[in-house]
Amino acid sequence: MVRRAQFLRYRPGAILNKAKRADHWFWSRYSAYPYKGCQHGCLFCYCRERKYCPHDDPNDFAYVVQVKESAPELLRKALSRLPVDVVCTGDYQAAERKFGVSRKMLEVCLELGFPVSVLERSPLVLRDLDLIKEINQRAPSVVFFSMISAPDSPTYERVRQMENLAPSMEKRYAAMEQVAGAGILTGISMMPILPGLCDTDENLEATIRCTAEHGGRFVLAGGLTLADQQRDYFFGILRERFPDLVPLYARLYPAGSYGPMRSGDPYATGRRVRKLCSQYGISDRMPRPIIPGDKRALSKRIVEELANRCYWMELDNAPGQRAWAYRKAAWAIEDLEQDVGLVYRQMGRKGLESIENVGLRLAEVVEGLINEVSVSPESGPRPDRPG
Repeated sequence: MVRRAQFLRYRPGAILNKAKRADHWFWSRYSAYPYKGCQHGCLFCYCRERKYCPHDDPNDFAYVVQVKESAPELLRKALSRLPVDVVCTGDYQAAERKFGVSRKMLEVCLELGFPVSVLERSPLVLRDLDLIKEINQRAPSVVFFSMISAPDSPTYERVRQMENLAPSMEKRYAAMEQVAGAGILTGISMMPILPGLCDTDENLEATIRCTAEHGGRFVLAGGLTLADQQRDYFFGILRERFPDLVPLYARLYPAGSYGPMRSGDPYATGRRVRKLCSQYGISDRMPRPIIPGDKRALSKRIVEELANRCYWMELDNAPGQRAWAYRKAAWAIEDLEQDVGLVYRQMGRKGLESIENVGLRLAEVVEGLINEVSVSPESGPRPDRPG
């Protein structure tokens, strides 16, 4: 018997998650979502982990959806007291057609001048493209899509089974093309790259090529994590539907693990993604949206460049302390109350050296970036970007 979705209305005490600073992947500082549970029911979704899932039975995740009816009011109250920065929001599962909470939350972001970052597995987001275009005109935003394969990939049909009831990738690629045509930054989150299905050369190239052909400007790549009840659920699915994959996953994800066991070169897939992105003229990093008139725009561009270089160092197996130094310097510049360009104009390189976790060597790097980077609202430069 086909199980039908059940919707539970509730009023949470709070809606907004706040971080000390923007993260170095999605460039968001805030997040707020209208639903718990997801009708797409992707078999690999980390939201079935005990710390995220609102249900004791992970099977309920795709069929019992909690609707945060008070989300728009709570979001308005929270954002009205905070500095403007990127808000991750939006959830366009089928429930959104009925309840429309995502659109109401976007209306709050438009009203208060906050840029948005919307990550989707559904073309339903196009319903609100008019609203997102308005937000984007005031505060550059991004709409990107979860995509881990492409229609011409040899493993496409098996990957689609892993996505359960999510709309087809063909429809998502078409939606991405419309988002790009509307002048909004778009690309894909290629997460998780499923071992044995998504990490083949053929699938990686098909996915990145399809992204570029449909107007995407970046690909963010990441691996699968499995924990507690989500691991048990996923292995049950493998045994039932994909028994040939069980030995591979049992080796990579032994009981008690979270990410895959490190064997060989853990960054090999990331380097292949980077090379393919360069080949097709896009980036393996998301450009950081900058709001016009932001007094700390140069600082944010410098942080973007330091974070990118840190990531590429990790891919190239650079010494861990070197990559870590770039990350700490990026955090320190992000946390400055005044723009790093003002510090440099007032005190020169000595001023940069005085910034916590910058020091002599990185002050030279930052000085070079200050003289190179652009502060246009659309995207930063890519000096010395590895090919």
